[in-house]
Amino acid sequence: MYGTIQVRLNVPDPVRDYLVYQCQQANKLINCATYIARQLHFEQSPKKTFFVADEFRVGRSLGRVKTAGYYDLWHELKENPHYVALGGQPAQQVLKGVAESFSSYNALLKLFFAGEGEKPRLPGYRSKDGLAPITYPAQHLKFNLETGECRLPVSNEVKGDLRSDFDISEIWINGCYSIKPEQIKEVRILPKNQTLYAEYVYEFGNDGPTCALGLDPHQALGIDHGLGNWLTCVSTLGKSFLIDGAQVKSANQWYNKRIAELKTGQPQGYWSPELARITEERNCFMRDAVNKTARFIVNHCLENRIGVIVFGWNKGQKNGINLGSQNNQSVVQVPTGRLKERLRELCAVHGIQYIETEESYTSQSSFLDGDLLPTFGEKPKSWKPSGKRITRGQYKTAQGFLINADCNGA
Repeated sequence: MYGTIQVRLNVPDPVRDYLVYQCQQANKLINCATYIARQLHFEQSPKKTFFVADEFRVGRSLGRVKTAGYYDLWHELKENPHYVALGGQPAQQVLKGVAESFSSYNALLKLFFAGEGEKPRLPGYRSKDGLAPITYPAQHLKFNLETGECRLPVSNEVKGDLRSDFDISEIWINGCYSIKPEQIKEVRILPKNQTLYAEYVYEFGNDGPTCALGLDPHQALGIDHGLGNWLTCVSTLGKSFLIDGAQVKSANQWYNKRIAELKTGQPQGYWSPELARITEERNCFMRDAVNKTARFIVNHCLENRIGVIVFGWNKGQKNGINLGSQNNQSVVQVPTGRLKERLRELCAVHGIQYIETEESYTSQSSFLDGDLLPTFGEKPKSWKPSGKRITRGQYKTAQGFLINADCNGA
């Protein structure tokens, strides 16, 4: 099992300039590899004339991309200046990433022909002046245990330029804590919103997280997600708690308001350092909220020996949603999906069974009256709920009990 620790880089300007330069080279190498793969594919799939609906149309027939493997791309680009600038393993990792994107396209195309998905699009090009992540495998990394720093490898072809252009001889970045150097498998340099991060990918060792002992598989925690109450959690032990969503909603509203102010009167696609700064600030806040919320829920299960988490979720529920502009903004931008996946990951680490189930009709059915929960689209014509939701947050059962509507759903 693998984990990732993300660290914001705090490095001298020459080191930062070098890493930005390398990210630029990675971006250009990706575009070069994508161009070669696409052109070779087009040569093998020439345009043809089709007769459709009494009209002649020109296009290419759909087919697998056969010449976008790693070795095909490496053979074409091993002398490319961007490949040489990146050097060695980082450049190889970039080409492997492009090859994997075309392999994914082929797999999606197979599903499309089988009628199990939408028509895929060929991998496209990245922004011309953009930055792309760089991956450094662990073999050539060096760690200073006294300072907690990590040294990134520099190829022989680049060492001369490193000294002449950036006036440095080695690339040291701030490391991470709580894991041993031998656990690290690779380090990724990730550019986001004019900020550089290092992602340390590591393997859980003997000192890593282990499955919790003594969990009861007959005890469960049900989770109902919403807006004001981001998560409502009720367990079979009779305990319940809420995760407040007010701060997450407020952060999103402030972000959208500020974005609108800064983009007023600007052309389409306008971007600035201030936009990048507040976007990164908002993303960090959301990531922190997701991680802390997931950890709080898992800790609650471990403390109470709850062995199962059941999360109510309707797949694709945000697609085409129409709840008004303000509610749409809150529902779509609140990262509940990301929280759900983070919770799934932590459950796998600690041995908690994670179940995702449809949540249709949970706001209408009465839990205390034992109502049946139909699947969406399969509700019997004779089905009627025993109770009803009398206000936004209150549900009335058949016996007249008033309970929290979200707790009833959970």
